[in-house]
Amino acid sequence: MTVAATFAEFAAGLRRDAVPGAALHGARRCLVDWWGGTVAGSVEAPATVLCKALAPGGGPARLLPWGDGADMRTAALINATAAHALEVDDIYSPGLYHPGVAVIGAALAAADGEDASGADLLLAIVAGYEVSNRIARALNPAHYRLWHTTATVGFFGAAVAAGSVLRLGPGQMAHALTTAASFAAGLRHAFSSDAMTKPLHAGRAAEGGVLAALGARHGLTGVADMLEGGRGFGVAMSEGVDWDKAVAGLGSEWTIERITAKPYPCCGHTFAAIDAVREVIAGGVAPGEVERVEVGTYRVAVEICENTDPATPYEAKFSLPYCVALAALGRPVALAAFAVEGLGDPELRAMMGRVEVTVEAQAEAAFPALRGAKVVLTTRDGRVRSFRQRTRRGDPDLPLGDDEIDAKFHLLADPVIGAAAAAAIAGALWRVDGLDSVARIAMPEGDG
Repeated sequence: MTVAATFAEFAAGLRRDAVPGAALHGARRCLVDWWGGTVAGSVEAPATVLCKALAPGGGPARLLPWGDGADMRTAALINATAAHALEVDDIYSPGLYHPGVAVIGAALAAADGEDASGADLLLAIVAGYEVSNRIARALNPAHYRLWHTTATVGFFGAAVAAGSVLRLGPGQMAHALTTAASFAAGLRHAFSSDAMTKPLHAGRAAEGGVLAALGARHGLTGVADMLEGGRGFGVAMSEGVDWDKAVAGLGSEWTIERITAKPYPCCGHTFAAIDAVREVIAGGVAPGEVERVEVGTYRVAVEICENTDPATPYEAKFSLPYCVALAALGRPVALAAFAVEGLGDPELRAMMGRVEVTVEAQAEAAFPALRGAKVVLTTRDGRVRSFRQRTRRGDPDLPLGDDEIDAKFHLLADPVIGAAAAAAIAGALWRVDGLDSVARIAMPEGDG
């Protein structure tokens, strides 16, 4: 049996009673987290740019935040782009992958289009995460050297999620997956600038997944061994992929129980260092006492986040010196901290100049399974304080509680749609599998 056929048989045959409660609850958490980030990102570029460019003129699938109608593909494209715009989306660390943006973007578009139940939506999310997380984990870390995993593997997760809602059979699901394999692309070089390409990667993955699933429903075919074939996806985009390991434990080990929810609205590669600095500062070091902050972390974090002079909010979110300086000053690492008007703050810039970032052997050896950092802080009077953050706050070993996920949702959604509407939506999302229609996840009458 081909790899795609194995994944397809699992996804097409998945039933609610086969999914453990912890995995279903993990899916609810992911949905709440995704929705808040999408609402906040929907009023920012590039989501607003896509709305102008495509002028969606109605359809069965909703665009967040107000619920305007669009066709399935357009809704998946714009919502998933919005979900990735503010760097608040979830992470599957072993795969170097943000699964929620494309998987849930596609699942919701399909569920709206089919007037599916909340239980159908939740099952589609589980299926999309399980297949795409395993593909991402199998490809990496070699894949991530050049490719943006969310852009590439997101196509598979979106195809499975949409296909689940569309009730594709195993053969159709395999065709959706193998078709998606030829769509999958997205260069990691997009991280190097504040251009709008990176969030658009997530949108294209969601849209492409929906297209592949819709096509397969009506007879569109793909090459059976497109993942493992001699010129297939694995060979083209990675090195030495172990596909047997990728499918091992499918249906008995649930990756959706091991998802990171971001506590900070910036690149996840900065988190361990932020956590470590906050720990040292909390131990009794005043910001004015800081002479030097040495950050040792894994190589990818240094490569992506070494910017010492960020000029835009996007660049600041991908700057370890900037994020570490915020923590060293005792400031919240929140959306407001990345506003353009604060980027040149003299106190912040002075603290950034005291931050040194290097690759640290222990953190590098543990990557990508663990995303750690060691911080050594020296005070002006010569005291030295150090702390090793083995895993990030929000990671499975140090998870955010449900109350923290809910609070994050409100922090992101309330300013856009109002506290009352946000509370109504959050309530529906936490009990989504009891809803007979996903249309019931809506703002109260008169809001929006």
